[in-house]
Amino acid sequence: MLDETATHIALHSDRAFRYCSTSADRGADTPDLEPPVVLQDDAHDTDERNPNALEATLHASTPLTSNRIIAVAAGKGGVGKTWFSISLSHALALQHRNVLLFDADLRLANVDVQLGLNPAHDIADVLTGQHTLKDVALAYGDDLFDVVAGRSGIGWLAKLPAKELNALGRTLADTAQRYDHMILDTGAGVGRIVRKMTGNAGVVLLLINADPTSIVDTYVSLKVALAGRPASDVRIVVNAADSLRDGIKTYEALRRACEGFLGKSPPLAGVIRYDPCVPEAIRQQASLLDVYPASMAATDVQVIARRLVETV
Repeated sequence: MLDETATHIALHSDRAFRYCSTSADRGADTPDLEPPVVLQDDAHDTDERNPNALEATLHASTPLTSNRIIAVAAGKGGVGKTWFSISLSHALALQHRNVLLFDADLRLANVDVQLGLNPAHDIADVLTGQHTLKDVALAYGDDLFDVVAGRSGIGWLAKLPAKELNALGRTLADTAQRYDHMILDTGAGVGRIVRKMTGNAGVVLLLINADPTSIVDTYVSLKVALAGRPASDVRIVVNAADSLRDGIKTYEALRRACEGFLGKSPPLAGVIRYDPCVPEAIRQQASLLDVYPASMAATDVQVIARRLVETV
């Protein structure tokens, strides 16, 4: 029998899921439950960019989904998604992997801020046809890994039409062939752009913490992902856990709800313990593995990275 926590998670998140599915006035960030690979035209357009800029450089046979692409997502904001994306990229690089970190949050990009980078060009320059993705990639540290920065506060970027999202997806898949791993730091939630971005990934890492709202929102994210792509490889990362045991308890609460109401159990990719070194590294605008390489959180992320190298 399902326990009270699992039932509570499922009931609350199912209400949100049904509302998002049936509301006649959907916003840009509300799910419409269509599969991520089914791309529809968006009414939003702008003269600020060339809508055909990417299309001329695409290979039509390039698949949208690549096993080299790992998307980092979260049901809600504030769970450490960007910090984890940076740390995972760094940890994979230390495993002698060639890594590209792509800031896929088209609304509130901040990978460059957290790393103290000042990019001359970013994804907006790619989408307007001024530069290629290869042109705008810059190296972090001593060529540890490459970074493609995003840009915040641009209306047309946050409302990118499906045709251009599709084109961007093909460009990402093509670029991923030059790397061992491409890490996508996506936006939070289950909005249209997030679903398109995660649809490009062979593996999706969903970040969660012990906050009940995080567990509920993660359940919704899983339900939406599985509705669109039942065979999705979605794995759970518990962040900021008081201990490894507490992290596993948080995962188990989510797992029981998923198993009982969705018939699926997403695997646990790993647990990251709460570590005061994390906010300190963010304040220093540096990778945790640079400034506190022996910290608990750095150790936990490296364990996750090693598992990924073995299974991706």
